[in-house]
Amino acid sequence: MDYFFNETQEEIRELAYRIAVEKIKPLRAEYDENGTFPWDVAKVLADADLFGCYIPEEYGGLGEGLLSGIIVAEQMARICSGIALVFGGTLLGTYPIILYGNEEQKQKYLPKIARAESLSAFSITEAGSGSDATSIRTTAIPDGDHYVLNGTKQWVTNGGEAAIYTVVCITDKSRGARSATAFLIEDGAPGFSYGKKENKMGIRASATRELVFEDCRVHKNQVLGKPGHGIRLAMNTFNMTRPVVAAQAVGLAQGALDEALAYSLQREQFGNKIFNFQSIQNMLADMATSIESARLLLYHTCRLAEEGKVDVTKLSAMSKLLASDMCMKATVDAVQIFGGYGYMKEYPVEKMFRDAKITQIYEGTNQIQRLIIAKELQKEFNRNLKNV
Repeated sequence: MDYFFNETQEEIRELAYRIAVEKIKPLRAEYDENGTFPWDVAKVLADADLFGCYIPEEYGGLGEGLLSGIIVAEQMARICSGIALVFGGTLLGTYPIILYGNEEQKQKYLPKIARAESLSAFSITEAGSGSDATSIRTTAIPDGDHYVLNGTKQWVTNGGEAAIYTVVCITDKSRGARSATAFLIEDGAPGFSYGKKENKMGIRASATRELVFEDCRVHKNQVLGKPGHGIRLAMNTFNMTRPVVAAQAVGLAQGALDEALAYSLQREQFGNKIFNFQSIQNMLADMATSIESARLLLYHTCRLAEEGKVDVTKLSAMSKLLASDMCMKATVDAVQIFGGYGYMKEYPVEKMFRDAKITQIYEGTNQIQRLIIAKELQKEFNRNLKNV
């Protein structure tokens, strides 16, 4: 199908999928079982100029924008969404720098990320502030030309592996979230350490870890964006990166469909290939239709986000919601088509099923996405009333 990609985007898509098949597929089961972080894959992507495909050219990237990153994430997730997060998690950690970094910060960090010399990560979640991002408790108290950080961040993708972290803290307890400010914290900063590494159900090749700050002093030049704009920075970042979760979900669902279709064309029951049973054909047709619908919304959202002419808050939430719910159903159906074999680790759909669930949870649960969409609908309705 023609998705109106330019020539470079087509090349990126083909190259990313080829790397996924040749370099990721042989590793995915082992890396999932052992929780191995895929540094080797990051290096391959960097050598192919894909790791920084969305980073502007003046900072060492290809300058192909968000859609190129989405394409890479989708094709990697088609083979292994856990390994794909070495790329997707870094994109999440990099976009705050692209959107809000000053020239010095961009020159310092973006070229390293484009070369995969340094991974990045984004951190806002805490034990008491998941869906409620305004309940942040980690503090960054001003002290002359520095801030002193204390607190613990939770469930950080690329945690312990990244060298550059965007961390959102409050700088005034009396003002709470209104004082939230984002900081760029480097691995090895005094007072900054890593806590628990999570033992997860899925995406096990991706590192998910706590960040611990104990009187961690950072200079004021490490503030990202404006002081007090931390929540706004986070929300605007999510508008650009929720499509990455959608891409992960679309790619994962496509991979499940690939496996289920191939299996149905070779598995026999009652003297027939199971593909010939109408019930199986219906499941495959529904999977393919849902995947294509989510993919088209995803690409549309990315193009509008890149243009920057409209607020993509609603579309970004819709894209993540539709793709992740679709992905969960597609992987369930893939397991069902495999029957008892689908429940066994010997077959990849078991892993795909486990990997799918997180797409409905992180970067805002799907319940939160529905609230965002509803609020945007209300805003549109009120605007239309004023124009009548």
